[in-house]
Amino acid sequence: MALDGRPRTFRDATYATVGYDQIMRTVASSPTLVDRHEITHLTALLAARAHAKPRAVFAEVKDRDGAWHEVTLGDFRTRVNAVAKGLIASGVEPGDRVGIMGDTTYEWSVMDFAILAAGAISVPVYPSSSATQVEWMAADAGISVIAVDTGARAGLVAHAASSVVALDAMGLDGLAAKGAEVLDAELDARTENLSPEDIATIIYTSGTTGRPKGAMLSHGNFVEQVLNIERDPNFGGFVAGDARLLLFLPLAHVFGRIAMILAMSAGAVIGYAPTHTTLAADLASFRPTFMVLVPRVLETVYNKADAAQTGAKKRIFRWAARVARQHAKACEGGTPARGLRIRLAIADRLVLSKIRARLGGQLRYALSGGARLNEDVGHFFEGVGVTVLQGYGLTETTAAAMGTPESARVMGTVGRPIAGNEMALADDGEIMLRGASLFHGYWNDPHATAQVMHDGWFATGDTGVMVDGALSIVGRKKEILVLSSGKNVQPAVLENSMRSHPAIQDSVVVGDGKHFVSALVALDEVMLPAWLSSHALPDMSVEEAAANSTVRELISRAIALANAQVSRAESIREFRILPASFTEAREELTASLKTRRAVIMEHYAKVVDEIYSKAMPTSQP
Repeated sequence: MALDGRPRTFRDATYATVGYDQIMRTVASSPTLVDRHEITHLTALLAARAHAKPRAVFAEVKDRDGAWHEVTLGDFRTRVNAVAKGLIASGVEPGDRVGIMGDTTYEWSVMDFAILAAGAISVPVYPSSSATQVEWMAADAGISVIAVDTGARAGLVAHAASSVVALDAMGLDGLAAKGAEVLDAELDARTENLSPEDIATIIYTSGTTGRPKGAMLSHGNFVEQVLNIERDPNFGGFVAGDARLLLFLPLAHVFGRIAMILAMSAGAVIGYAPTHTTLAADLASFRPTFMVLVPRVLETVYNKADAAQTGAKKRIFRWAARVARQHAKACEGGTPARGLRIRLAIADRLVLSKIRARLGGQLRYALSGGARLNEDVGHFFEGVGVTVLQGYGLTETTAAAMGTPESARVMGTVGRPIAGNEMALADDGEIMLRGASLFHGYWNDPHATAQVMHDGWFATGDTGVMVDGALSIVGRKKEILVLSSGKNVQPAVLENSMRSHPAIQDSVVVGDGKHFVSALVALDEVMLPAWLSSHALPDMSVEEAAANSTVRELISRAIALANAQVSRAESIREFRILPASFTEAREELTASLKTRRAVIMEHYAKVVDEIYSKAMPTSQP
C-alpha cells in the first residue's frame, strides 16, 4: 500500500543525482542468495516459521525469581495475533503508525509483530528518550497509539499520543481481551495485500547532528536481509545449530531489531535481558552462544576483569591477556607457532577459562557494531575463544551491510558486503552502499533523502579504505578537522584510541580552524572507582578527579598512546579533563551513545577558548 500518496520506494521518486556511477573507484559486491518469490512480509515469515515448527522454542523469558521459561513459536504467534486483534478493536487502521517505548523484553517483540499483523507500521522509541524527543517523533510520524512499559514513561508520552497502552503482560492481556470478538478473517485481511515493498517500520536515527530523521524500512528489507545472512556461508554460522542469543541491546535500535527477527527466522532461542544490572547473572544462567553488542560492552568486560586483579594476580592476568592477543594475531596470518600454542594453553588454564565461564561458558560469537572496536580488546576475546565478527551498517541499511567473514576475519576491518549488498568508495573516500537492505527514504523528508541518495547509491557520510580486500573505517566525512595550517585531521583515530582506556568514557578532539589539536576528555563514572583504586588513589568524584594532578598525569599516557598513531602535526598538544561525564539527559550523547560534537562544543565553549587563548601550544604531554 502506498503511504499518503508517497512512492513505495526511493526508486519511484525523482531525486537529484550527481552521476555517482562515473566516480566510483572501488566496488565490492556479494550477490543475493534469495529468490524474489521468497521475499515476503514479516507477518507471513512468522506464520511460515510457526507453521513449520510450532513447538520450536522462540524465546526463554525470566520470571521474578530469575528462572527462565520457554515460549514456543506457536505460543508467540498466538499471542501476536491476539494482541493484533486488540489493536484492531482499539481503532488501529492499516498504515497507521504505532509507537513502542520500552526495554528489551518479550512483550516488546509481541507488540512489534502485532502492529505489523494489524497492517500498521511500528515506530520504536528509545527508552531513554526525553519528553521533547518523544513529542517530536510522535508528531512527525503521526503516532496516535503508543505502548510503554513503565508508569514513568507513560508520563513522558502522555501529551504525545491520544492513546497509551501498557507494554507488559497485563497490558497485552487487556488488548487480547478487547480483540476477542475480532474474527480471524478480519485479521488476515489486514496483511493479505501487503507486499515486500510496503513499509514495516520507521526508525528514527540517533541524530548526532540536527533532529533525528525517520528511516523507512520495508518488510522486504528485513526479510531479504535475514535470509541472506542465514544462507551466506561467510556470515551465517553463528545462527546455525543450537544457537542461543542473549539480547540486551535496545530493540528500538536496528541492530537489536534485526537480531531478534534473524533469531526467529533461523530458529535461534532468544533470551531477553531488559537491564544491564543483571547482565552478568543472565550470562551465567542463560548461557548464550552468540551476542550482538557495541564495542563498549567488550571493552567494559575486559577493563572490569583487569581492574579486579591486584598484585601477582594482575601480572598473571596481563601476561595471559598478552598471550591471548598474540595468539589471535598469529591466527590471522596462519598457524601459531607451537610455543605460542603452549603458552595459550597455560594462559587459558590460569585466566582465560575463567573469563569464558563468566560469559556463560558457551559463548562462541560476539557480533560487534555501532562503533570501532579496539583491536587489542578484540584480539583478547579471540584468544579467550570467542569469534569476534565486526560489521558495518546504518539504520538506513537495515543494520550491517558489511561484515568480517568468519574464515578470513581481520581485526580492525569490517570485511566485505554481506550477500545482497554492494559497497563502493567515492573519489573522496566516502563509503557508498546499495542493495537488498537499503531503506526507502526518510519519512516526511524527501529533501533529506535526495541529499544521501545518488543514482541508487546511499552516501553514508563515513569514509573508508580498502586493505587487502577488506573495508576499514576511517571516520565521519563531516567531522574532519582542518587546522589553520590547512592540515586535515581525522578525529576518530585519536578518539577511538582514547575510548579504550578504562577510565575514559569518551573524548572530543578539537582543532578546526586552530593552529594545533586539543581534546576534551570525559571520565567514566562507573569505571572510575576501580581505576582509581588500581592506581592507589583515593575514591573521588568525576569532578574531583578532573582537577587531580595525578589523574591528569595518568590520562596523559592515554593521550600519548593516541598520538603515537598519527603524525606530530595531527597529535593532541593540549587536553582538558571535563568535570562531568557526557550524558543523554544533557543531549551530549545519542540514544546509541555516540557523542554529539556540536552540543559538547557548545557546553564547553569556555574550556575550548581557554585552551586556545595561549599564543602557542604547550608541550606535548
